[in-house]
Order: sequence, then structure tokens, then C-alpha cells
Amino acid sequence: MSRIGNKHIILPEGVSVTLENGNAVVKGPKGTLNVKINSGIDMHVDGQTITFTRQNEMKQTKQNHGTTRANVHNAVVGVSQGYKKELEMKGIGYKAQMQGENVTLWAGYSHTITIVPNEGVKISCPSATEIVVEGISKQAVGQTASRIREVRPPEPYLGKGIRYKNEVVHTKEGKRASSGGKK
Repeated sequence: MSRIGNKHIILPEGVSVTLENGNAVVKGPKGTLNVKINSGIDMHVDGQTITFTRQNEMKQTKQNHGTTRANVHNAVVGVSQGYKKELEMKGIGYKAQMQGENVTLWAGYSHTITIVPNEGVKISCPSATEIVVEGISKQAVGQTASRIREVRPPEPYLGKGIRYKNEVVHTKEGKRASSGGKK
């Protein structure tokens, strides 16, 4: 039994969902998103409530039930509120700078790295060590933020690198100097 798939989606003010050719078209104040409805899943829109039902009890259909509901819910939240990921850079000489819509990173390499955002994603740099990724698609925002972070993930000894804001990086203790040499 799918617990997520059985939950109803309540549409916020200003958001509408229609079914066109096996896709849910979600329109809201921030934009429009298309979400594929998996085969074997039926979507029902009753006023401001959306429900999902399975056509059969096959294993794949059961797995798709909760996934389809979650994808439509993410689209509803995206077109009404939007998604945002914040990253911060730690380390000497680490900085980010905007060049048009792209962001150029100085992350301890001998060269700079330019990241082009995914479609529908906006990147901004409030300061030289902070990067903000915003958009209406949860998947596109997360993927762009992940590509920025993988340029230089935080290392475990000094914590230098690019990390999500409020991410906890557990640091290790370095090697200790021995007291008397070989024994």
C-alpha cells in the first residue's frame, strides 16, 4: 500500500492543474511545469484537490503511485513558492563571481571553472563566498547546486571546499607528531 500515493494534494491559491496527453500541466504565479503521469496511474482533479489511484496491483504500478504523486506535488510547490538552495565557499582564495547568467568559481585550482545553470534556474552571488540557486523545478535546482558543490566538495581535515549552507562537515584529526621516534 502506498502511503504517499494515497495522500491528497490541496492546490494553493492561483495554481491550476490540467491533464493533457498523459502529462499534468501545472500553472502558477511563478511559471508552468509539465509532469509525466506514469502508466497505470490515474489522476483526478476535484476543485482544489488532486487524488491519484492505481489501475492495477502490479509491483511497478505500486512503485509509480507514490513517485507520481510526489512529482506533481513538487511541481505545485515549485510554481507557487519556488525552490532555493544556498551554498557557501570556505578556503583561502575561494570565491564566486557572476558572468552573465553563469557563475565562475575560483576553488583552489590553477584555473577557473564556469558553471552554466540548467534551464529555468537562476544563480546569484550575494557575496564573494555565497551562491544562491533558485528556480521552480526542484530537480533542476538540486542538480545545478550539486554540480557547483562537486567542483570542490568539503574535505574532512580543514573543511575547505564548497558546501550547502548549514551542512555539517565532520572533520578528522590530523596526524600527530610522535614523541620519541622509532621504538
